[in-house]
Order: sequence, then C-alpha cells, then structure tokens
Amino acid sequence: MFRRRRSADASRDWPEESGQEVPGDEIDEEEPARPAGVPRPGGGPWDAEESFPDLERVDLGSLQVPIGPEHEIQLVMAEQHGAWVTVRHQESEVQIQAFAAARRGALWDDVRAEIAAEVQGAGGRSQESEGSFGTELIAQVPAEPGQPASGLRLVRFVGVDGPRWFVRGLFTGPAAERGEPAGLLEEVFRDVVVVRGEHPVPPREILELRLPPEAQQALEQQQAAAEEEEENRFSGDLNPFERGPEFTETR
Repeated sequence: MFRRRRSADASRDWPEESGQEVPGDEIDEEEPARPAGVPRPGGGPWDAEESFPDLERVDLGSLQVPIGPEHEIQLVMAEQHGAWVTVRHQESEVQIQAFAAARRGALWDDVRAEIAAEVQGAGGRSQESEGSFGTELIAQVPAEPGQPASGLRLVRFVGVDGPRWFVRGLFTGPAAERGEPAGLLEEVFRDVVVVRGEHPVPPREILELRLPPEAQQALEQQQAAAEEEEENRFSGDLNPFERGPEFTETR
C-alpha cells in the first residue's frame, strides 16, 4: 500500500541537522579528504549506478523503496521539514530521508553527534552502539516532542554514507530494540536505491521526493473531480422558495 500524507506539524521524531550548508557540491574538490566511514553493511542502501538486487520498488524520486505485502509505504510532505518516506510494519516504523553529500568524506559521524546533542537538549539521552548498519545511536526521547514530562520512548537512528549521498533512518516502536521486530524494516532499508542525479546540490540538502507519475495523475484527477463537484453544487439559478440541496457531513 502506498499513499501520500501532508504534515504541518513542526515537531518531527528526529532532530534537524545543524551547521552551515556549502554553496554547492562542485567545490568539494578543494576540501581535504575525510575518512570514508563504515562500508555499507550487506551492500545497501544502493546507489542507482551500482548493481543491486532486482526487486519491485516504488519510484519516489531520490528513493526507490521495495514493495511487499507485509509493509506499508507512505510519503510524508512536511511544510517546514521537506519530505520523508515512512515504512510501517505492524507496530514498528522506519522513517527514511536522503541527503546530498560531498564527493569526498562522510556525514554520519558529524550528524550522529549533532543528533545526540539535540536529544540531550530536548531532555532525552542517547548512546552509540554497534548494530546492523555500523555505528548507530540509541536514544530515549520525550514521548511528546518538546515535553520532557511526558515520559521517554526508545528510538534508533542509523546512517549510511554513499557516493555523494547520505541516508538517515529512524526506527521506532519494537524495531527500535533491534532483533526480530526490526528484521523486515531493516531489510527494506538495506534494499533502498538512492537516485542522486548529476545536478549540483549543496551538501546536507534533502534530495527531492515525489509521488510516482501514476499516483500523481490519480491524485490530480481526484482533486479536479472534487473541485468540479463543488462548482456544480452552487451553479445555476436557485428558486429561493424551493427546497434546496441537502448535505450530509460525516465526521
């Protein structure tokens, strides 16, 4: 199942990255080389230019996400935080975002430290741990964002550095504790394909996500039909002494 959801909520499960963005990734040739980071365990997530397992995937622009009968895929559009993909299986979720990165070096070490600092500032706590995707960050964050008194819940941040991109995942629910509940979502995350593109994008900028063409077309047709129906409701001459149209609202 695939659908799009818009979110105006400024409180996200994961903290935003901090730091200044570089004007363009074409200047990376002048930067000194940085450590390449931990190799992608198991081979994925994959770059679109690599050889990767042939699976059925939904094309969401910068991310191609495996489709399966046991999980639901949702594209979330947030007004202040860009877009991300949520993959849900039973009571667990993984939220996935892809970012542009420099030609040399890795982002995850810096991003992990920034997340840990923001978790602490929000009243939570975190620690690094080795997991399925190398060094991960296990954190306890307020159950209600911005409200430490609401209690803490366990989440798990993972990061993977690829060629000129970086993918970040946030596991919530039972999958935050790893083990069997995380198995399917980790498999989906590992089989994601990243389409970086050749156009210049500043490092740390979110790579574009979009609905598949067929889904976008269906959505536009649905919106057009709704607008036409609304127009027809109030068009034409109305006799003020005739019984008017009746509307039923369901909440």
